[in-house]
Amino acid sequence: MQIDSSLVPQEVLNAIKTLEKAGFEAWIVGGCVRDLILGRKPSDWDLTTNATPEEIQEAFPKTFYTNDFGTVGVVNEDATDESLKIIEITPYRIEGKYSDARRPDEVRFSTRLEDDLKRRDFTMNALAFNPSQNKLVDLYEGIKDIKDSLIRAVGEPEARFEEDALRIMRAIRLAAQLDFSIEQTTQNAMIKKVSRLGKISKERIRDEFVRILNSTKPMKALILAQGVGILRYIAPEIEQGMSVEQNQAHSFDVFEHNLRALQHAADKGWDFEVRLAALLHDIGKPKARRWSDEKHDWTFHGHEVVGAKMTKRILEDLHFSRETIDTVQTLVRWHMFFSDPDKITLSAVRRIVRNVGREHIEQLIELRICDRIGTGRPKEQPFRLRKYQAMIEQALRDPISVSMLALDGRELMETGEKPGPKFGWTLHALLEEVLDDPSKNTKEYLLNRAKELMQLPEKELRAIGEEAKEKKEEAEEADLKEIDKKYFVG
Repeated sequence: MQIDSSLVPQEVLNAIKTLEKAGFEAWIVGGCVRDLILGRKPSDWDLTTNATPEEIQEAFPKTFYTNDFGTVGVVNEDATDESLKIIEITPYRIEGKYSDARRPDEVRFSTRLEDDLKRRDFTMNALAFNPSQNKLVDLYEGIKDIKDSLIRAVGEPEARFEEDALRIMRAIRLAAQLDFSIEQTTQNAMIKKVSRLGKISKERIRDEFVRILNSTKPMKALILAQGVGILRYIAPEIEQGMSVEQNQAHSFDVFEHNLRALQHAADKGWDFEVRLAALLHDIGKPKARRWSDEKHDWTFHGHEVVGAKMTKRILEDLHFSRETIDTVQTLVRWHMFFSDPDKITLSAVRRIVRNVGREHIEQLIELRICDRIGTGRPKEQPFRLRKYQAMIEQALRDPISVSMLALDGRELMETGEKPGPKFGWTLHALLEEVLDDPSKNTKEYLLNRAKELMQLPEKELRAIGEEAKEKKEEAEEADLKEIDKKYFVG
């Protein structure tokens, strides 16, 4: 198999030519070669050479070298593609023991490409390509494994995972990203060495977990992860849902339901926070499950509250950002809101918008859809979904009631007036102005305008207020009919 050299960016070609002009070998190596063979665009570019770090730096005008492993960053400031602004070039390496199950204790530079390739993790990543010579080096049948959609460790699998335990998670992640299978001997070694993940930092565990969830096949990956024994190092609570039978509304146990909800989020291309919330949304069910003699079925009252607390603890343990923790915890806490549309009022929707935040309400709807699909039902009921969307749009509109003004009766007392009918007439008059111009809905403007209105004779103020109230009710009715028509729920 040959790679089309025209697929290699000019910045990479220039780096190789620069090294060759200086009298050194240079190869594109690793996952970017694999991606080229698969017809995928590499996310970054790695080069290897027989030059030392100092010789690499001498060959290029702008570089940086701040690590103990020989990798030099070559800076291309003019590159328009972000993945090409820095190209990493590493000397051929021979690595010593891995005491921390993550990084070698010692690195020695070599003059042989073979030494560098044999330290790689998987055969499909132990490939080297030189576009100048149009030459592809494959010492471990990596091309065959790519054709067979197979992930196989280089050399002795146990030795590879003993060196770097994170490779166990990387194999799972690559299986999900590429939709590959894991070769059986390699998988057996992963199971045998999985306890080595206990030496890996939570941040590195988290980063691989994020990549798994952002893949196209996260359900497949997490089923593999459970079989290998990885989930206990990510979040053991996830597999506690296995064999936890649910009520008649569900076709699957809690574990599979959560995974199917996650997979639907991936199928729809929804963002990471929705995917993570889908995986964790029913994490509290095993703790909340109770048998109901009255219903002759299992109940899970309050599981969303229990699950939100568990979610916070899980994500903090994995050192996620505070923003991610708050968002996902909130989505888990309120995911049951849309479960009974007959009990949802517009005022209730306004409250949920307040609780979740306007910027996250669409994510909550997406999570609800994932939850529905995860039960085993074919699709979210179109009418119900349209009703949700219609009510949310109503709740997100500019104020349609005096309660949505940036000024209330208590604050009206700052005008010096005592509470009474004049307050109501004033608020309705203010609402009429805000309906015409929503930018006026500020406390400063409304308070100043209220002071002016309060100076009017009571009869005149009453007429203005009652007329505004009638206009508001007519406008609201017309607007809501238009929204219902838009979503076919009228």
